[in-house]
Amino acid sequence: MTAPLMICEHCDTVYQRRELVCGEVARCVRCDAVLERYHRFSVSSMLALVLTALVVFVQANVWPIVTLGLNGQLVSTRLWGTIVMMWNDHSQVVAVLAAATLFFFPLGKMLLLGWVLWFARKGQRAPGFRWAMLALHHIKPWTMSEVFVLGALVAIVKAHVYFDVIPNAGIFAYAVMMLLITVFAGIDLRKLWDMTAERAA
Repeated sequence: MTAPLMICEHCDTVYQRRELVCGEVARCVRCDAVLERYHRFSVSSMLALVLTALVVFVQANVWPIVTLGLNGQLVSTRLWGTIVMMWNDHSQVVAVLAAATLFFFPLGKMLLLGWVLWFARKGQRAPGFRWAMLALHHIKPWTMSEVFVLGALVAIVKAHVYFDVIPNAGIFAYAVMMLLITVFAGIDLRKLWDMTAERAA
C-alpha cells in the first residue's frame, strides 16, 4: 500500500507522510515551512473542545464585558452594545469589522468545525465536507478574539485613570475562549481528510 502524500502549501514540494511522535514537527526541507504538527487530540476530544468553546462564546456575549463608574453612576456594556454604539457614532467600518472578527467568524468557525467533527467521530465526511474545510481554512486568520481581549485589557488599565472600572464576567469568558481558539489553531485539521471516508452516493 502506497504511503499517503503531503504537499507543502508554500512551495508545492511533495512528501510521503509518516506518523509523528509526541512533540515532533514536520518541516519542508526546501522552504522550512511547517507541514504538520503532532497532536494528541482525538476527534471526540476536539468535538468536546468545540462544544466547550460554544458554551463560553454564549456566556461571553450574554454577560457584560466591563462596568464604568463615574460620580456614583454605573454603566455596563456587552459586546453588541459596544458595536451598536460605534455604529451610531459614525464608525460603521470599525463596527462591521468588530462584529465580523469577534462574533460572526468565531461563531462560524465553531459551528463548521463542530459539524465536520460530529460526522468524523464515525469516520464519515459530513455533507458539504469540502466546502466546510475550505471555509475553515479561509476563516482561520480572521478570528481575532485574542486581539480583542488584549485591547480590552489595555483600555481597562487606561480608563481606570478617569473612571471606576470593574471587569465583568464577559471579558473573562472571552479570555477563556481565546485560550480555546489558540488550542484549535495548533490542531492540523487537514488530518480529517485522511481520517474520514467519502459518503456513499
